Amino acid sequence: MNTADYLQEIEETIKNGPFKDNWDSLSAYQVPQWYRQAKFGIFIHWGLYSVPAFSNEWYSRNMYIQGSKEYEHHLAVYGDHKDFGYKDFIPMFTAEQFNAGEWAALFKASGAKYVMPVAEHHDGFQMYKSAVSHYNTYEMGPERDILGELSAAFGQQDLELGVSSHRAEHWFFMSHGKEFDSDIQEPLERGDFYWPSMPEPDHHDLHGSPPSEEYLEDWLIRCCELVDLYQPKVFYFDWWIENAVFKPYLQKFAAYYYNRAAERGIPAVINYKHDSFMFGTAIPDVERGQFAELKPYYWQTDTAAARNSWCYTENNDFKSAVEIIRDLVDIVSKNGNLLLNVGPRADGSFGEEDKAILASIGSWLSINGEAIYESSYWRTFGEGPTRIEEGQFTDGSAKVFTPGDIRFTVKGSCLYAAVLVYPEDGEVHITSLREKSPYFEGIIKKITVLGFDEVPVWKREAEALTVKTSSVTSDAPVVFKLEIA
Repeated sequence: MNTADYLQEIEETIKNGPFKDNWDSLSAYQVPQWYRQAKFGIFIHWGLYSVPAFSNEWYSRNMYIQGSKEYEHHLAVYGDHKDFGYKDFIPMFTAEQFNAGEWAALFKASGAKYVMPVAEHHDGFQMYKSAVSHYNTYEMGPERDILGELSAAFGQQDLELGVSSHRAEHWFFMSHGKEFDSDIQEPLERGDFYWPSMPEPDHHDLHGSPPSEEYLEDWLIRCCELVDLYQPKVFYFDWWIENAVFKPYLQKFAAYYYNRAAERGIPAVINYKHDSFMFGTAIPDVERGQFAELKPYYWQTDTAAARNSWCYTENNDFKSAVEIIRDLVDIVSKNGNLLLNVGPRADGSFGEEDKAILASIGSWLSINGEAIYESSYWRTFGEGPTRIEEGQFTDGSAKVFTPGDIRFTVKGSCLYAAVLVYPEDGEVHITSLREKSPYFEGIIKKITVLGFDEVPVWKREAEALTVKTSSVTSDAPVVFKLEIA
């Protein structure tokens, strides 16, 4: 690739398009309707780190930190780091069981509407055919354009393609290998797998080791290449792009991506964390957490089916499907989307735990999806005693909901009330719908229970709307559909 020519093409696209590379121009961005309607997407962490399948997806960094559990594991299983380094996992990553069509069918059955493979993780190995680096799945390892195959398969299942870039952190991610006699040694030049392996900022101090202009241009080109090759509808960024030196390049990328999307008539989405983008120019994302209250702006949660890792490991601690469904309902009621990560094995197959979780979510959505897809928030997101801990990295343990925890969505002439934990006696009290409620003074024509034939008995009194059933039972949320006059 001629980088100078590509950088010039980026500048011309920005110059000639409706979006310019500044926050004032980018603030004209509008969240696409399709994304607001989708509500549920799948994230995929799959790469070289899936080969050792030990601890988590940060194996490439941690295996070079002397004394860490990954360092000791690597010595015991693979030998000395100077003889077997991270690059030596590439020929072991053959993806012999990978079938893009089977993946697409699995995700379609889960009820997801968009799917986001990690195109490049912190380790710098690209999961697609790239002109920027030889270290990609088309030229090495599986010798297949993984992202290209997935894109085609998703299209056949009417799933929207997203891509995720975690490239920014590669600036320092492999740097600890320079601290002892390993396979990461100077000189490192642009194009090398381990380049640049600069000193890691202390406690991720964003000012400790700012990326160079050469690295930032390389980062921009890699991102724009993904846009041009695969035309994703969503582009997700991981952390560290909040570093001040990235800001001009983030603006260039956003302008380029939005302009390309405008050319193609493909409404685009950028997901970001940590105020990397100016508020209103893209969609904020909360990693492994959510908000306690309804938000007036659209947002997304990204989390994983496993608590301990984003990638496959032999000892993943999985959440239950019911826990994830409850979180989905809570997030949607607060004007957000859920992006749920699963991690395939190195050979491209999924474990039974991942498949069972996805199947259960899909089964629930096949019955209750009308309360989720294309819905919007109501006057209040919900009610109940359970308080959600707000912010990132708050999903370390399951939330303990009660029969009093209810979440609302609305669509057309219907209001939906999802009871997160259905009571054993079948009697539900909804205080937000009581007589003379500050939230609702309308007329309820009819109440039904999604997925059940029983017609509930209900009455509206001063204290609450009471809905009573005798045969409805479910471990997962039960949704009442209220038809409003």
